[in-house]
Amino acid sequence: MSIRYTETHEWVRLEGDVATVGITPHAAEELGEVVFAEGKDEGLEVVTGDVVAVVESVKAASDIYAPLNGILTAFNEKLTQDPALVNSDPEGEGWIVQMKVTEPQQWEALLTPEQYKARHG
Repeated sequence: MSIRYTETHEWVRLEGDVATVGITPHAAEELGEVVFAEGKDEGLEVVTGDVVAVVESVKAASDIYAPLNGILTAFNEKLTQDPALVNSDPEGEGWIVQMKVTEPQQWEALLTPEQYKARHG
C-alpha cells in the first residue's frame, strides 16, 4: 500500500485498482473544523481535476478534486454523522471518497510523500 499527493492537497492510497482519497493533514488544519461533507454520486465517471466531493468548515467550503481518472465507487458515509473525522484522522477514518481507477499509469505523476512534504511542509 502506498500513498501519493496532489498539488491541491488530496492524498491518494492505491490498493489494486481502488483509490481512497482524502485531504492532507495540512489541508484539514488550514480548513478548520469541518462541519459538512458530501460526495458526488457513486458510478460517476471522473477525470483528473473533476470535483468529487465538497467539504465545508466553519471557515469555508472546499472542493475535493479527482486525483486520477476513474469511477466513483463510495463516499465515506461516516462523514455524514461525524464530518470532524476529516480533522481528527484525515489520512485514516476521515477518508472522503473511493474510486475505481481507469488509468493507473497516472499514479506516477502524483507527488511522493517526500515531494509533498518538501513543497508544503
